[in-house]
Amino acid sequence: MSRISRVTVFLGSSMGARPEFAEAARAFGRAVAERGAGLVYGGGRVGLMGVVADAGMAAGGEVVGVIPQHLLATEVADNELTSLEIVPDMHARKLRMAELGDAFVALPGGAGTLEELFEAWTWLQLGIHRKPVALLDVDGFWSPLIAAIDHMTSEGFVREPFRETLIVSDDIDALLTALEQWEPPAPKGSAPRP
Repeated sequence: MSRISRVTVFLGSSMGARPEFAEAARAFGRAVAERGAGLVYGGGRVGLMGVVADAGMAAGGEVVGVIPQHLLATEVADNELTSLEIVPDMHARKLRMAELGDAFVALPGGAGTLEELFEAWTWLQLGIHRKPVALLDVDGFWSPLIAAIDHMTSEGFVREPFRETLIVSDDIDALLTALEQWEPPAPKGSAPRP
């Protein structure tokens, strides 16, 4: 993947209610590796996290896990990765995952996935990083969230140019191509206020 050497992926530590979620995580891990990029993820062997890591490794890709000390037992740290970094806490985990990746993609997940996604997207808005942020919309999983974001935009809380920075696709290859072709927007402070 041009300009993208590693993709930071946010996704559930459980499998979710539908087999399509695991299928998408498996296909995503494989597709990233086949494009010559590495994966950065939360370091656990459980749920969709374990599925994406196993798929990336099986396809010959680099997989880097980042896990906080207190989750070593509950998320069952995966020691069969290219590398596993143990960090002090959740804040350090998110920062390190942001440092290691050149793009961010959220697959289905829960509150933690949302928190990671919105922090990465907010950091883009604030100019803290200049990396693409995307949702892989597996079987409409993210449709309610996308509707909420569009509502925030129409109500004046998200600027339209920033809303347009969020890549949304239900197709893995199209999403990865969009990450490769993405151009960063002007930082929030550089545009005149309406």
